[in-house]
Parts: sequence; structure tokens; C-alpha cells
Amino acid sequence: MIWAKEETLSRREIEEIQLAKLKATVARVYEKVPAYRAKMDEIGMKPEHVQSLADLKKLPFTVKKDFRDNYPFGLFAVPKEELVRIHASSGTTGKPTVVGYTRNDMKMWTENVTRIAVMGGATEKDVAQICFGYGMFTGALGLHFGLENLGATVCPTSSGNTQKQLMYMKDFGTTLLVATPSYALHIGEVAKEMGIDPKKDLKVKIGLFGGEGMTEPMRQEMYKLWGEDMKVTQNYGMSELIGPGVSGECLELCGMHVNEDHFIPEIIDPVTGEVLPPGEKGELVITCLSKEALPVIRYRTKDISRLMYEPCKCGRTTVRMENLSGRSDDMLIIRGVNVFPTQIEEVLLGVPEIGPHYEIIVDRKNHLDTMEIKVEFTDDTLLDSYAKLGALEKSIKSRLKVVLGLDAAIKLVAPRSLQRFEGKAKRVTDLRNM
Repeated sequence: MIWAKEETLSRREIEEIQLAKLKATVARVYEKVPAYRAKMDEIGMKPEHVQSLADLKKLPFTVKKDFRDNYPFGLFAVPKEELVRIHASSGTTGKPTVVGYTRNDMKMWTENVTRIAVMGGATEKDVAQICFGYGMFTGALGLHFGLENLGATVCPTSSGNTQKQLMYMKDFGTTLLVATPSYALHIGEVAKEMGIDPKKDLKVKIGLFGGEGMTEPMRQEMYKLWGEDMKVTQNYGMSELIGPGVSGECLELCGMHVNEDHFIPEIIDPVTGEVLPPGEKGELVITCLSKEALPVIRYRTKDISRLMYEPCKCGRTTVRMENLSGRSDDMLIIRGVNVFPTQIEEVLLGVPEIGPHYEIIVDRKNHLDTMEIKVEFTDDTLLDSYAKLGALEKSIKSRLKVVLGLDAAIKLVAPRSLQRFEGKAKRVTDLRNM
């Protein structure tokens, strides 16, 4: 099923909508938002200079620092009285990023989320359990309103208290799970400990996952726990852009469809800022076309992806963004080698003797970078054989060296000993600057 006709427009029709909205948005931020006007004046750019979509690349970027420098409401284009909702990031590394919504923004946000839910197989018959944390985080309420708009029954269980989550899943007949991929895996593990087989004893057949990236090996782990016939998709968004609803996977699993009548994606070289041609991999930049409260021009997401414009077998014609390869600011430089945590994850999840949870610890000893990776073995009988443990460590180390081009220390730890996460998983501890 396809929710909105805008998902099947021709490329010409999509670009006509985008250009009209882009012109209006640029004129609006220039008039209403002093920070944008100052950026544009600095480079001699006026709203009337935007005459084609090609002119987008002439506009200045927006970065997270702009939100913090203008905290809390300096980037807003409407007075506070017109807001019906305010959200904010956790602010663990400084001032939180504050975002707001008018009544029209809420309607648009809800419709976008409904689109991505339908892409993932959701219908009005589903019982949807939302295991994102409710509060200032946009994820939970974003999916909540979108699924209600579809007509699904929503259970706002929030995150944590996993045994009770499973009780609700069983008693309510939950068919659709909203969570981070790592928490979905954790729920499945706890179910097995409780004597519940997620494949047979639960009715969950759809996973709408977000809040963190999901690699293909992690998707395979999901199938192992929840069943091969589960529809496992991921969706993309961030508070600065709108929350969830920017893009999502359809059941063809060939990238995330961008809601292009509301967002323009670009891929740039993360170092030079140069716009790259379609198909090239680089940093994702998003321009928001429909937001009233907080229009955002060319936001640098730091996420690494590429764009694919070929029509999809699902019938949608909107551009697809490749599932994220990582974040430019998550990249580790170890002894001069660029390492993305997703590279490590893909290797680890290909080793059947270890579980899906891991921790990467980076340090510096005697002026040299070191990297230790803790992983859980899944077979307790390995404790009876140091030879088998040693062989497994050696095998993992060898696989990683082929992919990364450097050595990493492997530390095998007991099952269930690594930390589990209810929200975004924190996989990397970098001790070099502590």
C-alpha cells in the first residue's frame, strides 16, 4: 500500500513542488530569522537569487552549533504563541537542540510518519507497541501520532521494564514493534530468558526501527530472534529536521524513500562541502521545505549515505537514501586509519559464536593508539576450553584486520555481561581525550 499520491509523482512534478517551496522557504527565513539573514548577507545571497534547484548549493549550511548559538528560540520563524509543541535533544554535550511545531507542522509531521509506517507494512489492523522513551525526544510521539493517523491501535509503553513490555506484547497481541534495533534485540533476549519464544509465542510481525542505524547483519540477527517472516525496516529522521518521518524503508529493502515534497536531500564531500553527483557516497544534507515554526536550510546531518534516483519496485518514485554507513563525527582515526563502528559491527555479526552486543574501547598507550573490542560469546561450554576461546579470539581478530587494515585486541566476555540499551546504543568509549 502507498499512503500518499506525492510518493508516486514524476521527477518533473517532484522538482516543481520542491522549487516553489524552496523559494518560499528561503524568502521566509530571510525575513523572519535574523541568523539566516546574517549568513546570507555575508555571502551576498538574496532570496530572489534562488531561481532553480541548482541554486540550492549556493545557500549556506546550517549546523548543530547554529541551534546552540541561538538557543532556545533564535532560529524560529514564528512567535512562541503559535507553537503547539516543543521538543529538545538531551543536551548531554552542551545546550540542548530545541525544536518547535505549529499546528500545521504537526499535521505535516503526522502525515510523513504515516507514510513511512505504511512503507514498512503497517496497516490500521495493527496493534503497535512503542518502546521509545516518551518525553522531549521526538521519536516516540512522532511514531505515536503517525500510527494513530493510520488507524492502528497504539500502546505507548515507553522504554524500559522489559519484562512488563513482554507481558503487554503477549496480553495485547502486539503485532508491530517500534524501538531502536538494539533494544528490539534485547527484548528478544529477555523473552527467551523468560521461556517465551518470540517466533511462536508472540504476534509481532512488523518492526519499525529507528533512533540508531541498523546494519544488514543486525537485520539478520533480528530475523533469528523474531522470525524470518518478520517485516524489519528502519526509518530516518532527527529532531532538527522534524523527528522521524524524513525517510523510511519499503518492503523491497533497497534504501529509505525520502518524502521529497517536504525535504530536499543532497550529498556533499564532508571535507570540502562540495555537492557530489547522484550515486556518490558522502555526508547527507537536508533542506526542510514545509516547516512553519523552524525552517531549516541545508542542515549538515553528519550521516554518511548516497542517493539513488531509480524508481523502486514498490511503485514509489521518490529518491532513496542508502542505509547509513556511519557518521562522519563517529569515525575513529586509529593509527592513521579511518574506522567506522559499523564496519566492526558487520564483521562481528558475521561470527556465529558471538552475540550482537559489543563495546569498542579506544585508548593511547606509549603514544600509540590502541583499540580493544569486547564481545560476548554465546556458548557457555567455551569456558571449559581455553584453546577454543583462544582460537575464536584469533579468528575474530583476523577477520577485523582484513576489513580494517589494523590489529585490534579482542576480549571475549560472558553472555549478558555487556550493557544493554533501551535508547540509542553507546558502542564506543574513546579514552584518548579523557
